[in-house]
Amino acid sequence: MTAPGAERAPVQTGTRPIGRGRWKLFQMNIDLYLLLIPGLAFLLLFKYAPMYGVIIAFQDFNIFEGFTGSQWVGLAQFAKLIHSEDFYQVFINTLMISLYKIVLLFPVPIVIALLLNEVRKMWFKRAVQTVIFLPHFLSWVIISGLFINILSPSGGLVNQVIHYFGGTPISFFLDNDYFRSVLVFTAGWKESGWNTIIFIAAIAGIEQEQYEAASIDGAGRIRQMLHITLPGIMPTIILVLVLRLGYLLEAGTEQILTMYNSVVYTSGDVIGTYVYRQGLGQQDYSFSTAVGLFNSVVGFILILLGNELSKRLVKRSIW
Repeated sequence: MTAPGAERAPVQTGTRPIGRGRWKLFQMNIDLYLLLIPGLAFLLLFKYAPMYGVIIAFQDFNIFEGFTGSQWVGLAQFAKLIHSEDFYQVFINTLMISLYKIVLLFPVPIVIALLLNEVRKMWFKRAVQTVIFLPHFLSWVIISGLFINILSPSGGLVNQVIHYFGGTPISFFLDNDYFRSVLVFTAGWKESGWNTIIFIAAIAGIEQEQYEAASIDGAGRIRQMLHITLPGIMPTIILVLVLRLGYLLEAGTEQILTMYNSVVYTSGDVIGTYVYRQGLGQQDYSFSTAVGLFNSVVGFILILLGNELSKRLVKRSIW
């Protein structure tokens, strides 16, 4: 019971104080919120505003009549996509190339980061990092020209070595049996070093006391790597892998556009190049938009499934 004369404390219902608290927090950090404006404007202008163009996938789009004058055809473009024999081949090529890159290339930056972490000579470590990072800054046009010369059947370095050992020169860029291997190798050569940065940064965040304790207990370099470093960067590995699943149907369009030709369409034509050829080459804008929308929806679903699978199997996820 309340003593006579004592005043009862006002009861806060929660709605108004919380609102005042948020407004006060906003006023205290208004400079930080202002810094968000350019990023939000970029997202709205270049990411969300173009999504209006998705309606082309449901029209028989005519570039002269525009969005409002073009005829609506509903899901006809998607029906055309499902019944297209070319698309099935393109879809299989996309999956195969992407899976090759994930299985063969995804572990490479992790291994490089683990090995570089064991290097104690800083000058050597920095030199190696510089060398393996540099290819990332070269465009695919330059890299394509470089490897076309290296793998040329007439005078290329690789074919000279093959000829020296009595073999027959190989047209790597004109042979469906080798073209996917060329794509995977060149992608690894260009991006593996750059992708290592993420895992090097994750390793830097591991507490050094763990290594000291393991050393005192008699653990060698390999055991420290397997039981401290690798588990320590596992959340980062899961995060990168889940995000990579969202690009499963991307397969490196820019790379393939600079390297492929009509001879290797059977093994190298992917969804991105198919959209490019249909949209700009044959001016079938509606069909190419439908293919692109299909690609985006599948990528979004794969991210959701990958995140849920990661949450259940390893108890780690993005959200």
